[in-house]
Amino acid sequence: MLDPTDIRLLAALQRNAHLTAQELGEALNLSPSQAGRRRQRLEAEGFITGYTARLDPSRLGLLVQGFIQVHLETHGPENSRSFARLVETRSEITSAWTMTGDADYLLRIYCADLPALNRLIHDVLLPHPAVARVHSQIVMAQLKQDSPLPT
Repeated sequence: MLDPTDIRLLAALQRNAHLTAQELGEALNLSPSQAGRRRQRLEAEGFITGYTARLDPSRLGLLVQGFIQVHLETHGPENSRSFARLVETRSEITSAWTMTGDADYLLRIYCADLPALNRLIHDVLLPHPAVARVHSQIVMAQLKQDSPLPT
């Protein structure tokens, strides 16, 4: 069970994962050791699953962000596993979801340029035996960055 202090701690860490126990304690009106123990408990209980750095894709030369809807030809378990293995091997695919509705998968991708996106679609995704078709959408502008989860 999360109490209000846990919720405030999670919100603070989502804004800045670099907060020290001292800084968390000050923000939450706790001693540093109490704040540190709460953080450790939330990590151990799986509320906090890791810490990452957000990178600027354009600074890394990744100028094309997009979403690709993938429609499978066949839906057997082996085809799903095989496609999931393919998704795991491609660094351009940064997120993947199984979906309800028309598409079976939604992939979030980052590529250096349009030819790289074209190669991903035509040389990697479409040749997969389970894939029937793909539908790609290129991001023109991102209005809202990935934000913290509501707490």
